[in-house]
Amino acid sequence: MPRFTDKVAVITGAARGQGRSHAVRLATEGADVIALDICHDIDSVAYDLATPADLQETARLVAEQGRRVVTAQVDVRDADATVKAVADGAGQLGGIDIVLANAGIGIMSDADPRRAFRDQLDVNLVGVWNTVQAAAPLLIEQKRGGAVVLTSSAFGLTGRGGDGTGGSDGYVASKHGVVGLMRTFATWLAPHGIRVNCVNPTGVATRMVLNPAVEALFGGGSEPSAEPKPVDDVANLFDVPLVQVDDVTAAVAFLASDEARYITGVALPVDAGMLVR
Repeated sequence: MPRFTDKVAVITGAARGQGRSHAVRLATEGADVIALDICHDIDSVAYDLATPADLQETARLVAEQGRRVVTAQVDVRDADATVKAVADGAGQLGGIDIVLANAGIGIMSDADPRRAFRDQLDVNLVGVWNTVQAAAPLLIEQKRGGAVVLTSSAFGLTGRGGDGTGGSDGYVASKHGVVGLMRTFATWLAPHGIRVNCVNPTGVATRMVLNPAVEALFGGGSEPSAEPKPVDDVANLFDVPLVQVDDVTAAVAFLASDEARYITGVALPVDAGMLVR
């Protein structure tokens, strides 16, 4: 029996990468999807973000699984817009059962370190708070439980990763903050039968890592390669430079499923041994 038959999942950052992978996997197992993404660039981010065409491709892939899908171009930094998108999607699909607060940004431009630091916090941390605050009242009102999975990072569980620059310090701080939100949300929502966990990946083979800015910084080239050279901070114990999106999706799908019905307040690394190293 598919694990998510007739359940509805809200997924942010759904236009490509991990978000698209999560959407397709849950749809394959029976879920309808509310797919949200900003679908335009942010000036301080050093690589291109998803496009409206990317979001439509995610919608096509979900529909290809025979499931319903609602899309919206939403910046998770905008609390009111996030509330509206979640409510509209829930109204069309019959509520929500799963929340995947996945939207996030990575490497930043050095042009304005203060802006880079703030944008990391606003997207990666405030955006997660906005997403859960938009969805939680609906989950509580429905009285049918639910599962929330936040996307943090292995850098949210270690002192490595920051180097004094606005972008990297903001990334590490925001991902630590997501772990803190997960724990307090788990406490808040447990009486309502709603579980909250987070997933903490090492580097994942998505555009956030496979882009010219990262390659120029770490790999010495001008074009992204399939396996960029890892630096000491992100080298894994296993002999893989990056994990694949499917590896993270498998963990997210488990945490969102009834197989994890008594698991809440957990930060689950998918880190190829990075945190042991």
